[in-house]
Amino acid sequence: MLQTELFSALRQIALTAICLSAGFGEAGAQDSKGTNSPSASLVTRHVVTEPLTPDSTISDLLNREEFQGFGPRLLPWAGRNYDQSMPMSRMAQLLPYHSAVRPDVVVAGLNEVLLLKQSGVPVFHEIYTEAERQEVPSLAEAGLFFFPGEPGAPFALIAPGGGFSYVGSVHEGFPYAMELSDLGFNAFVVTYRTGQGREVSTADMARAVDYILDNADALGVERDGYSTWGSSAGARMAAYIGSHGPDAFGATTTQRPDAVIMAYTGHTDIGPDEPPTYAIVGEHDSIAPPSSMVPRVSDLRAQQVDVTYRVVPDIGHGFGNGLGSAAEDWVTEAAMFWQRHLPADVMHPIEGLQ
Repeated sequence: MLQTELFSALRQIALTAICLSAGFGEAGAQDSKGTNSPSASLVTRHVVTEPLTPDSTISDLLNREEFQGFGPRLLPWAGRNYDQSMPMSRMAQLLPYHSAVRPDVVVAGLNEVLLLKQSGVPVFHEIYTEAERQEVPSLAEAGLFFFPGEPGAPFALIAPGGGFSYVGSVHEGFPYAMELSDLGFNAFVVTYRTGQGREVSTADMARAVDYILDNADALGVERDGYSTWGSSAGARMAAYIGSHGPDAFGATTTQRPDAVIMAYTGHTDIGPDEPPTYAIVGEHDSIAPPSSMVPRVSDLRAQQVDVTYRVVPDIGHGFGNGLGSAAEDWVTEAAMFWQRHLPADVMHPIEGLQ
């Protein structure tokens, strides 16, 4: 079932339609040789060549030729000396703040990155220039993964969580991006600096907004109508961008998202003019219980902001895309919420929904 979704007809159409023939500047996409130039054309593959499996190890992942230049940034912990023999089936051990970490979902996300890379898509993008990374070495922790949808569709920027200690892209970044891409949206997953506090992490997300907007034509994405998504710590980041704008965290653009999607966070900060917000949490969340989300939801509604607030029964913190649980439809539901708030002149990828 998951594999069928992974290689859906929609993705194949999207991959063959994209042509990234423009440049991305000094901080940009890496081609298969690791240089900063986009691929001039795409080669569609219906299956991943030598896919990863739950039995594949950390060493197998890090030594894949396709992942050279960004492999460590697929994994949660920056600068960690990983047990090279650890299989993907034990990835949950690297995600202590998350629950329901499924090896099949983890591997599907990593194989999607492989598929895109093998198809010639510039899937990974540096958001800081080489000079910036040399001056501030921790900037090398940050980066951007691109999951293309329909050319010209609006984009979602996703910040995975991890308590600002690690970045759980394999659990609540890549799986979300895959689902949004299947729906026709363009999706980006930002990996960011950790261990330096929320403002530093959010500054990386703000820089990612700048990067996408600056390179929107080359990437084939719509500039207007974007959304920010986040889970746990990442939801705080997504909300900060929505409340205060990317420029409040060092970006040059003042363009705020048209919708914010927040999963399981006790974030309470609120701005004077909030965007429409979708919020979801598990009934049994002991880290960010439903009671911790209610005050912000109430404040948003007091501003007459359109809010969808959902409490999922029988589930705890960090459930990711919720596959196999009562939450498994939430990413699509949130995407539909976002689409309802898109400008009328922007592509609405989900058919039959205005």
